[in-house]
Amino acid sequence: MKNALQAFMKRPTTWVGIITAIMFQVIFSVIWMTGYNGVTDRIDQLHIAVVNEDQQMGQQIASGLVQNLPFSMNQINAIDEAKQKLDEREVQMIVWIPADFSQKAAAADGTASIQYLINESNPALIKSIMSGAAAQITAEVNKQAVSGGIQTVLGNMQLPAEQAGAAAQGLSERVTSEIQSTNVIQGMNNQMVPMMLVLASYVGAMIMGMNFEQSAMAISAAVSRWQRFAARSILNAAAAVIVSLIGSSLLAAFGGQMAQGFLHIWLFQLLFVLTFIFVSQMFIYLFGMSGMLFNIMLLSAQLVTSGAIVPRELLSDFYVKLGDVLPATYAVEGTMNILFGGPAATADALTLSLIAIVAIAVSAAAVAVKRQVVRQQEPAAVIAGQNR
Repeated sequence: MKNALQAFMKRPTTWVGIITAIMFQVIFSVIWMTGYNGVTDRIDQLHIAVVNEDQQMGQQIASGLVQNLPFSMNQINAIDEAKQKLDEREVQMIVWIPADFSQKAAAADGTASIQYLINESNPALIKSIMSGAAAQITAEVNKQAVSGGIQTVLGNMQLPAEQAGAAAQGLSERVTSEIQSTNVIQGMNNQMVPMMLVLASYVGAMIMGMNFEQSAMAISAAVSRWQRFAARSILNAAAAVIVSLIGSSLLAAFGGQMAQGFLHIWLFQLLFVLTFIFVSQMFIYLFGMSGMLFNIMLLSAQLVTSGAIVPRELLSDFYVKLGDVLPATYAVEGTMNILFGGPAATADALTLSLIAIVAIAVSAAAVAVKRQVVRQQEPAAVIAGQNR
C-alpha cells in the first residue's frame, strides 16, 4: 500500500487532480459569494410599468405607485407598448388600471380590479417577487382610496360628505387584483432547463477540450500544428451537431416545453454548444492544460451572471457587465424565448456567433505565435548542439 501511495504521489496528474478539486471550491466560493451578495437589497432595480387608462382615480393611483413603491417604476401610455417591453424582459411586470376602474369602484355593488401581467419566461424568482409586489400594490391602492381618492370622486358626485366617507371606507375592501401570466412555464422541470442546458453544455465542452488537447499532444510529432488545429475544428463542429441533437431530442422525449418547436431549439443549442466549445478551447490554446483553470472560473461566472438562476437585474454592476461579454447570458435568453415564448432569438444568435468567431481568431493567433516561438528556438538549439 505504501508503495502504491508513493507511486501515485510521484505522478504530476495526481497533484493536478487534487489542485483542481481545491480550485473548484475556491473559485465557486469566491464568485458565488461575491456575485450573489446584496441581491435582496437590489429589488429596486426590477422594473414595473404602470399603464393607466382611467382618467379619474387612476391618475392619482398611478402617480402614487410611481412615487411610493420600492421598484423602478415608470408610466407607459399604451398597453401594447408595455406588453412588448414585458415580452422582451425590459420590464418584469405591468400594472394595468382599466378605463372603467373608477366607475366600478364607485358602483354600490361593484368590484374594481387592477390587472397585473407577469412574464414567466424569466428566473423563477421574478414570479415570486412580482406576485408579492402585486399584493403590495393592491394594498397601496386600497390605502390611497381610503385616504381621499375615492372620497373626492364621490364628493364630486354631490353625495353628502358623511355618505361619501362611508362609501370610500367600504370601497377600500373591494379593490382586488387580477394576475395574468404570459409565456407560462409548465412545471419546475421546464423552469430549470435553461440552466441545465448551459451547465451540461459548458462542462461537456471543457472536458472534451481537455481530452482533445491530450490527443493533440500525443500526435504532435507526426502532425503539424495547423493540421491539428483544422482537425480539431472539424471535430468540434461534428461533436456540436451530435451533442445538441442528443440534448434537444432528450428534452423532447421527456416532454420538455418547446414554444417555437424542436428545430428552433436544436439549431440554437447547436450554436451555443459550438460557441462554448470554441471559447473553452481558446484558453487551452493560449495556456495549455493550465487553461482549464480559466474554464472553471468562466463556468462559475456564467452560472452567476447568465440570469438562469437569479435575475441579472439584481446583480451588481460588475457582474452585469461581466455577463454582457459571456456567451451563457445569450444562450439563456435565447433558450427561454424558444422554449417558453417571447421574441425571436436572432439577436442572441448573432451575439453568440460573434463570440465564437472571436474565440476562433484568438485560438488561431495562439497557434501562429507558438509556431513562431518554436521556429525561433530551433536555430538556438542547433547552435548549442554544434558548440558541444
